[in-house]
Amino acid sequence: MKTKKVILGLGLSLSLILAACGNNNEGINQESGNNQSTSNSSANSESHMEEMDHSGSSEVPEGLKRAENPTYPESSKAIIETDHMKGMKGAEATISGAFETTSYVVSYMPTNGGEPVENHKWVIHEELDQPDNAPLAPGTEVTLNASHMKGMEGANATIESANQTTVYMIDYMPTTGGEKVTNHKWVTEDELSPIVQ
Repeated sequence: MKTKKVILGLGLSLSLILAACGNNNEGINQESGNNQSTSNSSANSESHMEEMDHSGSSEVPEGLKRAENPTYPESSKAIIETDHMKGMKGAEATISGAFETTSYVVSYMPTNGGEPVENHKWVIHEELDQPDNAPLAPGTEVTLNASHMKGMEGANATIESANQTTVYMIDYMPTTGGEKVTNHKWVTEDELSPIVQ
């Protein structure tokens, strides 16, 4: 009788231990799932940045006006304070063009498929297809004529915010190494800072 009770007691204890282990495994799997989701989101963001055309043409959209007295004149140097792409923040930029316009943060669905792109900086007014007068209000639907990234040209987009400012086209050497980036479009004036002598 005692032996049966001991065996029954051991059986119950073993069942409880196994059940507890099962719950722990579930927790680990759930955590792994959450981490995977976070890393997927991170990967999408990195992949978005990787798809940006690092170097571009020196051509600018028709109707874009050169800035008359920019803070950073053409051929001057500045420090990049933004991180649109890896290796950008902290790099020394040479200004290859300065223009007066309205810059927009936009969200859009790429024409080549893939995930929606949210809060892309920057598309300028002259890179929109037949827009109304600048600045456009947040929520305005537009068609993009810019080709900064694959799947951008011809995409339907939503204006998230507008900023009337000087935009700069820049050349720089990435802080992460690699080839020089030329004619990168665009950085805004508040994304640059003077070089301290």
